[in-house]
Amino acid sequence: MRRTRWRRFAVILTPSVAVAAALTTAVAQGALAASFFISGDTFKIAADSLTGRGMSIYGMVNVTRQGKLVPVAVTGVRSARIDALCLSVLFPIPVLGPYTLRLTGDHDRPATAQNMFFDVSLLKAAEAELNNLDIGVAAGSLTSGEVSPGDRHSKFFDPDSVAMQGTSVKLNNLRVKSVAASLGSLDLPGAQLSLRSGVDECF
Repeated sequence: MRRTRWRRFAVILTPSVAVAAALTTAVAQGALAASFFISGDTFKIAADSLTGRGMSIYGMVNVTRQGKLVPVAVTGVRSARIDALCLSVLFPIPVLGPYTLRLTGDHDRPATAQNMFFDVSLLKAAEAELNNLDIGVAAGSLTSGEVSPGDRHSKFFDPDSVAMQGTSVKLNNLRVKSVAASLGSLDLPGAQLSLRSGVDECF
């Protein structure tokens, strides 16, 4: 078993982001077409820990309705257990000012997710353990991890781009800034959705 462990962890996105930047140029030149639009706003996800199987990381470019190109690193996990999950979105309300929408669950019961993909601009953890890590695999040849179905069937996806994969991952004190996410399923015991005045993000 190949194991990679970092005490202080900022996920190794450099190759994927470089590919995303190259794809940005391809889109601008008309070589590739974006398959969906994003708002462009960033939301935050935090967790005490995430333990998962089947991890993948690859570069992509998302596009806003105004045509702005946003390079991202798509980070996927086939199945995951998430302790103390928190998701927050900060947005302004005319006249009333900023409000924060938060989704949380029961702190004592973990959430579970299947086929989870986050399009991230930042992912960091206080400690990470990645097992059987492969760096440099072609995105179209991922086996331990997966490609988001919406990406695989898009002309925007480059199957020859640089990707990473691992058989399992454990991240402690996880912090993510993301512009988009998709989950095949999410089981969140004690789910609570709240709207609060002011800035009250997950981190």
